[in-house]
Amino acid sequence: MEPSPAKGKPQGRLLVSTTLDAKDELEERLERCVGIVTSLTNGLSEREANDAITANVCKGPQQHEEVCLGLFALLLTEPPQAQRCYRDLTLVNRDGMNVILIKINQILMEKFLKLQDVCRTQLVWLVRELVKSGVIGADGILMTLMKQIAGGDITNKNLWLAENVLDILVEQREWVLKSGMLIAMSVYTYLRLIVDHGTPALLVLRQKEVDFCIGLLREKFMECFIIGRDLVRLLQIVARIPEMELLWKDLLHNPQALSPQFTGKGLLQLLTARTSRKFLACRLTPDMETKLLFMTSRVRFGQQKRYQDWFQRQYLSTAESQSLRCDLIRYICGVVHPSNEVLSSDILPRWAIIGWLLTTCTSNVAASNAKLALFYDWLFFSPEKDSIMNIEPAILVMHHSMKPHPAITATLLDFMCRIIPHFFPPLEGQVRQGVFNSLTFIMEKRVLAHLAPLFDNPKLDRELRSMLRERFPEFCSSPSPPTEGRDEVKMEESVSLEMDNHVLLDKEDGCYDNTEAAFSDDEEEINNKGEGNKKREFRFHPIKEAIIEEPADITPYVDQLDDMMKEKVLQLQKGSDTETHCEVMQEIVDLILEEDFDSEQMSTLASCLAELFKGHFRGDVLPDEITEESLEESVCKPVCLVFRNLCQMQEDNSGFSVLLEMLAELYQKQPKIGYHLLYYLKASKAAMGKMSLYESFAQATALGDLHTCLMMDMKACQEDDIRLLCYLTPSIYTEFPDETLRSAELLNMIVAVIDSTQLQELMCHVMIGNLVMFRKDSVLNILIQSLDWETFEQYSTWQLFLAHSIPLETIIPILQHLKYKEHPEALSCLLLQLRREKPSGEMVKMVLSRPCHPEDQFTTSILRHWAAKHDDVLGEHIKALLIKNNNLPRKRQSLRSSSSKLAQLTLEQILEHMDNLRLNLSNTKNSFFTQTPILQALQHVQASCDEAHKMRFSDLFSLAEEYEEPSSKPPKSRRKAPASSPRSRKGAATPVSNEEESASSSASEEEDSKPKAPKRKRKGSSAVASDSD
Repeated sequence: MEPSPAKGKPQGRLLVSTTLDAKDELEERLERCVGIVTSLTNGLSEREANDAITANVCKGPQQHEEVCLGLFALLLTEPPQAQRCYRDLTLVNRDGMNVILIKINQILMEKFLKLQDVCRTQLVWLVRELVKSGVIGADGILMTLMKQIAGGDITNKNLWLAENVLDILVEQREWVLKSGMLIAMSVYTYLRLIVDHGTPALLVLRQKEVDFCIGLLREKFMECFIIGRDLVRLLQIVARIPEMELLWKDLLHNPQALSPQFTGKGLLQLLTARTSRKFLACRLTPDMETKLLFMTSRVRFGQQKRYQDWFQRQYLSTAESQSLRCDLIRYICGVVHPSNEVLSSDILPRWAIIGWLLTTCTSNVAASNAKLALFYDWLFFSPEKDSIMNIEPAILVMHHSMKPHPAITATLLDFMCRIIPHFFPPLEGQVRQGVFNSLTFIMEKRVLAHLAPLFDNPKLDRELRSMLRERFPEFCSSPSPPTEGRDEVKMEESVSLEMDNHVLLDKEDGCYDNTEAAFSDDEEEINNKGEGNKKREFRFHPIKEAIIEEPADITPYVDQLDDMMKEKVLQLQKGSDTETHCEVMQEIVDLILEEDFDSEQMSTLASCLAELFKGHFRGDVLPDEITEESLEESVCKPVCLVFRNLCQMQEDNSGFSVLLEMLAELYQKQPKIGYHLLYYLKASKAAMGKMSLYESFAQATALGDLHTCLMMDMKACQEDDIRLLCYLTPSIYTEFPDETLRSAELLNMIVAVIDSTQLQELMCHVMIGNLVMFRKDSVLNILIQSLDWETFEQYSTWQLFLAHSIPLETIIPILQHLKYKEHPEALSCLLLQLRREKPSGEMVKMVLSRPCHPEDQFTTSILRHWAAKHDDVLGEHIKALLIKNNNLPRKRQSLRSSSSKLAQLTLEQILEHMDNLRLNLSNTKNSFFTQTPILQALQHVQASCDEAHKMRFSDLFSLAEEYEEPSSKPPKSRRKAPASSPRSRKGAATPVSNEEESASSSASEEEDSKPKAPKRKRKGSSAVASDSD
């Protein structure tokens, strides 16, 4: 909270700054307004000064705003003058203090941390006065001020702010009671702050907060009811305070003591009401909120460490800050709901931040409260009222932590089981139903396809798995014997989340805090030539590989197979060479295809095979040297026998669906099966022309959708083997064009990891005709989406696009989206491509549509090039655009330019770009501005534009002043007549001439002469001319 002390003398009186800081715009403006007020009142008596500022305010809105802001700034920086300034402010303002309220809100949201101490004190004093005066909108300002009271912070400044805001609320109680939202917001805020103020030195403040909250809860409980279920959570945390304990007991056992409307079912009604985002967000300061939103929308997964370290140092480094974790988790679950685009990208996911918050928690009480905050929306979840986004983070934290951090998953699963009977015994049935609804909805929405791998995982200890099967039999597979003790996660060891960072070595999905990840990954990064940061590092730990290969891993599953299948699986386990494995695997496939095969064994068999074949899914799939022999050898693995049998069957064969079911079950246990199947279908001669089998496989999986399945498999391939990703890319784009050619997600997967050599190989595939990555109907949308990617990713995308033979005009509208500071990659690629093109009308229009800026040389540079290479064509296009835009009414042009965020072409823009081009060509021998079409158009515009434009572009118009049409060229003479007519004739004929010019400007000279021959005869009658046209 506290601003750092200035290293030099502060530059302003409002904000803390150093001599190195740039002057703040808001502070500069307020200082200017102070200067205006001072100049008006300097040397005058109080009455004369009041008359002077009143007279100035009456001059207009600008003067009114300047005087009000000047008095406001004086009030903040000059405490002795505060009373007088506030009195003058109340007298001279004409908008109910609206200007001041807006500025206070801006300071509170953007500048509060930088305020000088004096200004901060004065700002709180001003808010107090606004509340006393009953100014409309003061309640909103007070709620924004409350937002600045940080949770988990007991520094002097934060305590001072909490106490002063509380004093305002207590002193102006009658005013507070008029606003239901202010009542609820202040109760929510101070119930939360009570937790932080438990030390002996703060007991006086805590007692004031307790009295305030109890008073409002007992007197205005139904107003507080709008808070929703989080009101119960906050009360539960402070329920041991004696006064709060009485209220807590009334809430549970005598609800009508709080309000006659709050009946016995009221508590359930309160718990089923989702808490509004306003309340969840009010307990984070604007700075915390900004940092969290930045991490969840801009930071890439795997690159979050420095941002987490900064946040930790700033807000989570003290013992008191442990309580802030609950606020952060509730905010992430209830407020931060990323779009589908962000969810499918590599942006840092919400569950990773929550995992980091849990693993850095050092207090058992805070850890328990944090887990409750994470699961709170589960307890009374209703699909009709609640959002999947509120419950998604908890299940994903458990899912992604199972392999790298099983203790986290274990303690969260244990908490989920135990909270059902212990949260509130009379409502145990409702809590159980809420958790059941949550798990069901999670599966319906495909957050996780299946919960059995999570609930019945051998990494969990026997007691926990037994409890999960007892609580949630619907989501568990059949009971299985425990694995060896050393693989189990004992709950006694995982109840506490006091974990050292050295436990968190893996960045796999659960890279919560990779503080020491580098120590275990240096060698892998060297061996993988920089690809390590894209890979799931847990694969490279040899200890884990040894554990995976232990025969004991399949014991729980083998016992559930029938004797014949069990014998084959055990043979598979004992076999040592690939040939033996393949023979046994073929026998297993034959058993599966027999009519009497029990399909209920499919899941168990898949679990056995997944465990036995894990070695086949490690390391690179693609041979170092790609030849027919090496490819065939690479697909001679036991698991490929299932693929081969599938390829040899017809789709109407009953065995075909059985094998697909087998692969679908195996896919749930081992997701890498998907891209291994793609590789087999491309590399094996036996699978020639059978790539469509992948679509049947995708539809048979729990995902049930080709696009989703393909994207997931390509993502897994990207993380595991970049060479294989590039090898598969041509086949994927060729065989599944509907799923790939519109997918910016897939393209980003590719360009995010390839190197320059692989990029060149893909470009060669495109040029040869083996690969099409863009289609005319979707390329523009994909290029627009790529504007947010990293620099190399964008350059790679443009190189791949330029390798295709797609006309540049297809994507030229992207120019409307490009800003010279934000999109240099796209602009440089377009510039180089445009210089090779002959300008078309659409190209010139889009180039001229770019806003003029002194630092943006894009338009001038390409126009100069075209002026040198294609001067006649460019001249005709510019003439047509000048005349067309000159004929549009000025009001319509301004509306068009302001009604869209995209760049729009206006006459003024064309003239600005033309003037820039003129200056650029001034010292050259280029004759572009001596062309007849350009001179005609300039004369035409000059004749009808206003004086301001004539003055502004006088040098440009002067080029055409001496121009006159030679009489020996009738067609061109007729074209010039309307442009020059205002210089010697009445202006009434100009509109007619303009319309005719616009209609015919792009036609040839020969065509122009035909409709314009009779023009001179009817120049006096515009009506006749319009009808004839």
